Amino acid sequence: MSGLILRDAMAADLPAILAMLAGDVIPPGREADPSDPRYLAAFEAIDADPNQRLIAAELDGRIVGTMQLSFLPGLSFIGSWRGLIEAVRIAADLRGQRLGEQMILWAVEQCRARDCKLVQLTSSATRTDAHRFYARLGFVQSHVGMKLHLRD
Repeated sequence: MSGLILRDAMAADLPAILAMLAGDVIPPGREADPSDPRYLAAFEAIDADPNQRLIAAELDGRIVGTMQLSFLPGLSFIGSWRGLIEAVRIAADLRGQRLGEQMILWAVEQCRARDCKLVQLTSSATRTDAHRFYARLGFVQSHVGMKLHLRD
């Protein structure tokens, strides 16, 4: 599908982005009321940080996808940077049309342009379809991820 525009999100995109995040079933009920001021505060923090990008995928004037792209400095690999792709979502009615593939390949190119040594991402252990999708794009499962939730 051509015509997909990938760009930095604007505050006006938040309702569409939050709807995609809220529509996620893993874990259920993790998102709050979209008018919660914490969302705008988080957007403003991302927008102000040159190493963070909230991406809006736009098709025919509609926000149809999103992801967060982070650039992380590190001492490993002789002080190399790495790219981190998180919170990838595609509008439910457009899944299976290779929009996600376009988004991920674009994100990899953004990391390459920032001279990152590698690109990493996480995916819930139950999302086996997503795991196959990322493997098809060249990602390999190399680590075991763990989380510690600090608050509700």
